[in-house]
This record gives sequence, structure tokens and C-alpha cells, in this order.
Amino acid sequence: MQMIRTAICSFGMSGKVFHAPFIDLHPGFQLYAVWERSKKAAAAIYPNIISYDSYEAMLADSNIDLVVVNTPNVTHYEHAKQALLAGKHVVVEKPFTATVAEAFELEQLADKQDRIISVYHNRRFDSGFKTLQRIIESGVLGEIKEAEFHFDRYNLNISPKLHKETAVKGTGIVYDLGSHIIDQALTLFGMPEAVFGDIQIQRSISQVDDYFEILLFYPHMRVRLKGGYLIVEPVPAHVLHGTKGSFLKSHADVQEAMLIAGHKPEGSDWGTEPASAKGLLVLMENGQPKKELVPSEQGNYMEFYDGLYNAISSNIYDGHFVPAGDGANVIRIIEAAYQSRDEKKIVEL
Repeated sequence: MQMIRTAICSFGMSGKVFHAPFIDLHPGFQLYAVWERSKKAAAAIYPNIISYDSYEAMLADSNIDLVVVNTPNVTHYEHAKQALLAGKHVVVEKPFTATVAEAFELEQLADKQDRIISVYHNRRFDSGFKTLQRIIESGVLGEIKEAEFHFDRYNLNISPKLHKETAVKGTGIVYDLGSHIIDQALTLFGMPEAVFGDIQIQRSISQVDDYFEILLFYPHMRVRLKGGYLIVEPVPAHVLHGTKGSFLKSHADVQEAMLIAGHKPEGSDWGTEPASAKGLLVLMENGQPKKELVPSEQGNYMEFYDGLYNAISSNIYDGHFVPAGDGANVIRIIEAAYQSRDEKKIVEL
């Protein structure tokens, strides 16, 4: 089995929680290095890694095959570009870039360098979203006419990470939480014909947007995407309405909480939601609604790295691989939503 020696650009929450545990456990990857400017937190947990003080020194290491760019959003483009020019394969944390132009440039550069570049849209591998996919693929709802996805939180305080709270392109809730559910919508339904965006700042202390509602227009359906930081009692994370019934599902994926608590992503029950988190399926039968509780699929972010490994090692692009083009399409929707907000109109794609 080919071993892909991997370096991570940052060991904050993203590196420590969402990348290092999976790279360390995957048989096809070796957690080889981390760029740590001052604190050597990664080296304390993974004593066999190399801890680099500078990005340039890490990129100069010819043993490194893959670089995970998980630095602040506004640096994704530059750090990914440097890694590609150094001959490395690249994973870029979501959001892919701050602009569509940057996304397209990275995609073209990766092709020129004959390197793989992928975007870490891990929420494709949440238990709830995988359940949603199963429901749609089964056809039980008939023709889907309306979908509504939420990514809500309650937090009156701004982030202590200043790079998240500085009002520049690439920051704010649409890039942060919105990119997750935009990617989910595009994965299920493809690119829409048009976009409408309502994006606001609701907390007086915030300098970046903290509320959004984005409407995606498809020929025979509508998809509504919403997120905010003032939601005390969350509504269902996913709602589908079709010609034969409806499906409602709360956000109950356990992976993030387990990873933060220090659990390793392994074992037969990894990513299994509690029984209390079943989705609600309501179908019309003989003119009457029939309700059924639906068990959730098992979530597993390791599937992202499975797909990445197959792409790098064997040029196999299976359903688990997230290509750069998908990340670029998310940024297309985000830019259209801001244009819609600014111009107060529906923006055609």
C-alpha cells in the first residue's frame, strides 16, 4: 500500500480535531509534519512528527506528498498555491477560497502541476446528510419540490480568533457555516439557475455577517439555506417536501463532539447517532398522513480520506472524493448571494 506522507499547516481545532486523528489512523497516510509557529502542541501528541517553524521549510521537504491547508480562510489561496508549486498534493479546508477567481486558478494550477487538490467538505459524511441522501435516492417522497437546510447556533459572543471577526472577503457566517450546507445542497441537487441572498449582522458587537438566508432556484423546486448565531431552540437541520410526503431530520451527528472529547475515529459504532435522533418520515396514504421514525445512517469523516487516498494513489475518483470544482461552485453561490444582497435582486448564474 502506497504511504502518503502528509503535513498539516495548523494545529488549531481544524488540525487537531478534523484532520490529524484521521490521517494518523488511515493505513494509507502517514502524519509526517505540522507547521507550528510557536506552540508545539502537535509534537506533544504525535511525537514522531516533524514540527516545522516555517511554511517554506516544510514545503522544501521532498518527503512530503500531501499538504493540508487549514489556515485562516483568507490565506487558503496563497498557501495552496505555494504547496502546488512545490509539487505537493493539497487538501484545502472549507471554504475553498475567498473568490471564484482564486478557486479556478488553483484548479488550473493543480492540473498543470499534475497534482490532486481537494476541498474538505466533511459534512457530506455527517450521519444526517447521509440519511437524507438515502431518503432522496429511495424515491419515497416522490418528486422533491422544496428543501430547507439549517446550520444554526446560539452565541452572543464573537470568536476570540481575530481572523474570523475581521471584515474582509472570506470571513463571516456564510463562508464559515454556510459553505457546509451550500455544498450539501449542490451535492444533492446540482447547481441552481439563480440565487437570492439575505445576509445581515444581527449581533451589535459583530463586524462580520452572522445571519443568512439563501434561496436557490431550480426549474421545479426551491432550496432554502439558513444560518444564524441567535437560535436558542434549533429547528430541524434538514427538511424535504415532495409530492408524496415530507422528511424532517435534526442535526445529531456525534463525530465533532466525540473528536473534541478526544475519542479516536475508530470502532464499529463510530458516527452512530442515538436512537432518539431518528428522522421523521410522513407519507400520504389513502388521504391520511402516515408517520414513521427513520434510523440514521452512520456518519464517518474517514470516508473523505478514503476518497482522497484512492484519487492520489490510483487515480480513482469515487463518490467520496471532493474535487476542487465542487469547492469552486460553493464559492460561486456565496459570491452570487452577496451580489444579490447588495443589489437587492435575484442573481442568475
